[in-house]
Amino acid sequence: MARLLLFNKPFGVLSQFTDRGSPTVRSTLSDFIDVKGVYPAGRLDRDSEGLLLLCDDGRLQARIADPRFKLPKTYLVQVEGDPQAPELERLRRGVRLKDAMTLPAEVAHIDAPELWERDPPIRERKSIPDSWLKITIREGRNRQVRRMTAAVGLPTLRLVRWSIGDWTVAGIAPGQYEEVSSPGRISGGV
Repeated sequence: MARLLLFNKPFGVLSQFTDRGSPTVRSTLSDFIDVKGVYPAGRLDRDSEGLLLLCDDGRLQARIADPRFKLPKTYLVQVEGDPQAPELERLRRGVRLKDAMTLPAEVAHIDAPELWERDPPIRERKSIPDSWLKITIREGRNRQVRRMTAAVGLPTLRLVRWSIGDWTVAGIAPGQYEEVSSPGRISGGV
């Protein structure tokens, strides 16, 4: 049976086990995970936090990460500004980025979620408000959510991946992981 780990990746950690050739020391998955033979199923940027799935089965890893299976990925996103209906509607319809149009996203304006403290904390500017959005996408381009919010005039301040499919980071402290006893079924529409 495949092993599947749900890891709450802290801010500043690379989504890989080594960082060879870097002139500065950067934190990697090996600082937190001592399980042999597991690898990330997809990526999460160094400056993003939250759920990263790791597994030891290449087929499962591909199904989780491959956009063809359209596994929903939900993010809690703190943005600079006060989102209004036109910006939210643009995100819902899809946003033109330099590399192509995104698929439509599910977007909701939410109250500030109860999350762990980020280290370092985000910058706060008294003259510019910030807000929280819950965004679900079904693809995974490089820095996609950040580029989408920027394209509609709402730069991302903090980005936390909350869930992938039915798997969630709820209850897992930053830098900790839980092993799922059964990876379950992944299908095209999940």
